[in-house]
Amino acid sequence: MNTPLSWINADLHCHSAVSDGTLQPEALAARAKANGVELWALTDHDEIGGQQRARDAALAIGLPYLTGTEISVTFADTTVHIVGLGFDADDAALQAGLSATRGGRRGRAMDMSDGLAKVGVKGAYEGALKYVGNPELISRTHFARFLVETRVCADTSEVFRKYLVEGKPGFVPHRWASLRNAVNWITQAGGLAVIAHPARYKFTPTEEYALFTEFIAHGGRGVEVVTGSHSAADAIRYTDTALEFDLLASRGSDFHSPDESHTDLGKLPALPARLTPVWDALEARIQRPS
Repeated sequence: MNTPLSWINADLHCHSAVSDGTLQPEALAARAKANGVELWALTDHDEIGGQQRARDAALAIGLPYLTGTEISVTFADTTVHIVGLGFDADDAALQAGLSATRGGRRGRAMDMSDGLAKVGVKGAYEGALKYVGNPELISRTHFARFLVETRVCADTSEVFRKYLVEGKPGFVPHRWASLRNAVNWITQAGGLAVIAHPARYKFTPTEEYALFTEFIAHGGRGVEVVTGSHSAADAIRYTDTALEFDLLASRGSDFHSPDESHTDLGKLPALPARLTPVWDALEARIQRPS
C-alpha cells in the first residue's frame, strides 16, 4: 500500500553553495536521499540558478522534487523570508524579480566590512568572498564563516550575537523586495508562497497579525510550522496560527552546512496531524522520477 502523501518525510527548505550553503546541489540531493527524505526542494536565497542541477540530481536517485527559492522581504523594518515552492523556474517575471532583489547585496557587504574594520576586524569583505559561490549573493553567513576562520569568534552563533545583528558592529540593514511583489512573483509563476520560520522575527502580536493578514491578502497560502530554528513550543504556536488563518503547513530543515546547521536534512519532527501539508496542494507540481 502506498504511503499517504500527507505522511511523507518532506524537507522543503535548504540552501546550497549557489547561495549561502556549503554543499553543491548534487551533494544536498544525495544527503537528503540518504537521510530518508521523500520529497525535497532546494530553496536558495533570492536565486534559482541551482534548480536544474538539484532537480536532475534528485530525479536520478529516485527523489521527488519541487522547485524552490527563499525571497528576502522587508516588512515592518524587518527582514522576512518567503519560501516559494512548485513554481515554473523559467518564468521571466520571477527571474527578473530575484535578480533585482540580489542587486543590493554587494554594496551592503562592503558597508558591513567597513563597520567590522572600525572595531579591528580587517579585510572582512575579501575574506567573506572566499566562501561565496555567487558574488551576487554575498551575505552575513559568509562574513560569519570568515570571522570563525580567523578566530574572532568560536562559531557562527557567536558571530551573530556579537557582530552581525542590529545594534552590533557589522550590521547593515537592507531594503529587500516588498511582501506583495515576492508573493506575486511566486504565485504568478504557478507556485505557492510560504512564510518561512515565523518565530525568528520577534514581531509584536500586532505586527505578526499584520504580516499574516497582508500575506494572505496578496495570495500567500502557507506557513512553516516545523523548521530547524523552531522549538517544540514554536511548532505548537504556529500550528494554532495555521489553523486560525486557514494556511497550509510546511516543513523544512533550513539546512546550510554539516558543520553549522543544528538540524540535518530530513531529521525534523513530523507535522502535527491536524494540519494540511503544503505538498498536498502541490501534488501536480511535484517532479517525479520516470
